[in-house]
Amino acid sequence: MEKQELIAAYKNFLDKGKTERECVAEIIKTAEKYGYKNLDTVEKIKAGDKVYIQKMNKSIALFKIGTEDLKNGLVILGAHIDSPRLDIKQNPLYERDFAAYLNTHYYGGIKKYQWVTLPLAIHGVVCKTDGSIVNVKIGEDENDPVFCISDILPHLAHKQMKDSAAEFIPGEKLDLIAGTVIPSKESDSKESKDEKQNDSHSAKKMVLKILKEKYNIEANDFLSAELEVVPAGKSRDCGFDGSLILGYGQDDRVCAFTSFQALMDSEESGKTLCCLCVDKEEIGSVGGTGMASHLFENMVAKLIEKAHGASGYSDFIVRSCLENSFMLSSDVNAAYDPQNGDLYDKDNASFLNGGVVFNKYTGSRGKSGASDANAEYLAKVRNIMEKNGVKYQMAELGKVDQGGGGTIALYAAKYGMNVLDAGVAVLSMHAPWELTAKEDILQAYNCYKAFLSI
Repeated sequence: MEKQELIAAYKNFLDKGKTERECVAEIIKTAEKYGYKNLDTVEKIKAGDKVYIQKMNKSIALFKIGTEDLKNGLVILGAHIDSPRLDIKQNPLYERDFAAYLNTHYYGGIKKYQWVTLPLAIHGVVCKTDGSIVNVKIGEDENDPVFCISDILPHLAHKQMKDSAAEFIPGEKLDLIAGTVIPSKESDSKESKDEKQNDSHSAKKMVLKILKEKYNIEANDFLSAELEVVPAGKSRDCGFDGSLILGYGQDDRVCAFTSFQALMDSEESGKTLCCLCVDKEEIGSVGGTGMASHLFENMVAKLIEKAHGASGYSDFIVRSCLENSFMLSSDVNAAYDPQNGDLYDKDNASFLNGGVVFNKYTGSRGKSGASDANAEYLAKVRNIMEKNGVKYQMAELGKVDQGGGGTIALYAAKYGMNVLDAGVAVLSMHAPWELTAKEDILQAYNCYKAFLSI
């Protein structure tokens, strides 16, 4: 795929996939155009088949079946499709002084102060007790309303400005303004305003009325809803030269998209090729859709059962397949920030436009929580990149004692497979709007496509 076409497709993916559910839906929609089928609909698989397995609409694995026996291992590109955000609580709607609010709980590592006074959108699903599901997307269409978290004006913020950055916006204050009403004449009453307000002066009742009329959602339906608050608006080119992309959720959808597209554009191989996109990485890869579970192991087991049949299936084949696999943990790295260069070991930092980033080990302070790739595997990957003319750089995430982070690599490494972190450098990582370089996106795609020929 040419650079211009790749970037246009990537921006479209970012705009349509602001939640893990939306990403999975977009991946399936595109994959089926390339001939991929849901594994549940296939009786038996053989070389040349293209199948996918999804879990709870939040994680997905796609396989291009090779000619070699599955016990010889897979070639895997593994990324995550969840991103830092705000989640609406199960009992979210409340009213305070004629304003209605939606209570939230932040998801993943964020700087809370970055989320105030931004136009925000709500994406997600409301699952009703009758079995119906209401898909929600409010704030993306130009005719939609957006939402916002208010902040204190500078004139009254003297006390707030004395607090640390981690404290001056408490998590419980990250609540969305959902609507307002004109105060009633009794607004000066010392009695509870929530009790005094009638229907015409109740912001909460007004919001519930709108939800019922537009979405057929009742107050209790929030109990079984998954609603995510994300920045409203589309990704944009950034800089006079348009060399950068400013967009939400590029950690790690920039790697998920390029990994997926590389698989779609790859040739058939001896080994079975796989693109794995998982959920929950930003909160420790937990839950049934996270990599720390048996998610991928179970997916591989289903694949082997379809290939060998129930009589030819064994746990040993599954374990052999996983152990003999090669994987790139397709995840982003922190781009060197010239404005804060003292946080980085410049000789071991990743730069925008420097190409795909290989990170031998992640973790923090003494490599805690890392997956440390062995030198032989690094040499093998380097050889592939150099033969295919892929521009790459080796990097760490900041100075040794400055901080750190992790990826899904350690959960794959527990099977004994070779794993190396490889991704795109991101500036302003985990902010509502992140920056990547178009050149790096192209090099990541080229890297992943070359790797699939291993």
